[in-house]
This record gives sequence, structure tokens and C-alpha cells, in this order.
Amino acid sequence: MHTAQRQQPGEPGNVTAFARFVLCGGAVGLASSFAVTALASLIAWSLANALVAVLSPLLATELYARFAFGGGTRATRRQHAQSAGSAAAAYVATCAAMFVLQQLVVEPGVVLVQIVYLSASALVGVARFAVLRLVVFARHRPQSAATGRTARLAHASVAHDAAPGEVVAVRHAA
Repeated sequence: MHTAQRQQPGEPGNVTAFARFVLCGGAVGLASSFAVTALASLIAWSLANALVAVLSPLLATELYARFAFGGGTRATRRQHAQSAGSAAAAYVATCAAMFVLQQLVVEPGVVLVQIVYLSASALVGVARFAVLRLVVFARHRPQSAATGRTARLAHASVAHDAAPGEVVAVRHAA
């Protein structure tokens, strides 16, 4: 069975959405590094880092909702929560990659550390994009779910119109 999702009007294609996702996430990451430095001159670094760690995903999710995934509207609380969950999972995955490296290599060089970290970040970035695109910012249900609902409604209608005790054969289109 073919379950392709149709693109909504105004919704960017996957390549465009991915480019916007990278642009938005990268811009927020870069701005965050400057914000932490600026705030650290006014308050304790740990507090500045905590503030930026909370505010930057909120900003990124808003940008994803309005720009990257073509919604043009504000992100909902649900989208913020799901986006934060995917960011937390990405954080855990990159930490796990670095932990594994430390277990396998006693004293990894700076280049190896960067290769492992950037590779893990790229992989979880692609996975996070997929989650955000297909789950968090999906604007419609998959076609297969709608088809299943339509078939159940048709079956219920036919069964309702049948006489008591009458056998009803319903053929589902594949």
C-alpha cells in the first residue's frame, strides 16, 4: 500500500525545509554563543548558560514553526514540548557517542574528538529534522490513516442499512 503524504500549499519541500532547519538552528546556535558570553559579563556564567539553554530552544522552535516547516504561525505548546524532547534526545545521543569514544580510546586527540562529535551531531540533526518534519510540525495525518477511517465509516454505513440477520460482504480497496 502506498502511503505518501501530499505537500500542503505553502509547505516547503524536504530539501528546502532541511536547508531552512539548518539555517535556523545554526543561527540560533551562533546567537546563543554570543548571548552566553554577553550575559556572563553581567551575571554568573552558569546562570547565563542556563538562561540561554532554556531560551534558545524556544526561539529555534518558533523559527522552525514559522519559517523552516512552512507553517507561518506560532508554535503551539505541544510543538514546543515535542521539540524540546527531540533536542534532549539529541543531547543524550551526542553524550553517548562521546562516552563510547572515551571508553574505546584512552586519550583521543582533538581531531578524533571533533570527528566523533560532529558526526554524532550530524546524525542526530538529521534524525531530529525527520522527527520535527514528520511528527512535531506535520500539518495533516498520513493518507493511510484517513483511508482506514473512510473504510470503517463505509462498513458501518453498509452494516447499518442491512436487514437483521442479513450477511453483508464488504470489500476493502487496497
